[in-house]
Amino acid sequence: MQFFQQLIEFIGNHYILTTAFLVVLTLLIVTEGRKAGKVLTTQQATALINREHALVVDVRAKKEYSAGHIVDSLNIPHDSLAKRLVELEKHKDKPLILVCANGQHAGPCAKQLKAAGFNNVSRLSGGISGWRADSLPLVK
Repeated sequence: MQFFQQLIEFIGNHYILTTAFLVVLTLLIVTEGRKAGKVLTTQQATALINREHALVVDVRAKKEYSAGHIVDSLNIPHDSLAKRLVELEKHKDKPLILVCANGQHAGPCAKQLKAAGFNNVSRLSGGISGWRADSLPLVK
């Protein structure tokens, strides 16, 4: 309780410093988010797949992928992405949509792909969990 009182007192006495910290933190989060690619809703991802023939890259482990995945997706587990970048070279001009279980691994994978020269990389918001929540089909 005393900690929170001290925190509130600090914020009240140093409101300019606190505001500057929050602005810098917000800018950092936005910048890091952009490095990891655009986040797509399931509707946006479906449209990108249908209209622009985007390649869905599922970065979950093989066991999770086998339990259910998006039709025609390519399984490259996040821990072996660096070793298997060669497999994606022929798709460098296509839009790529990265999918993981809940969205936690797709961001770092997107950064890795962008660093390797892939420019059109997006992430599925909520991963496969979001896909399931919207009652979209999965294949086994």
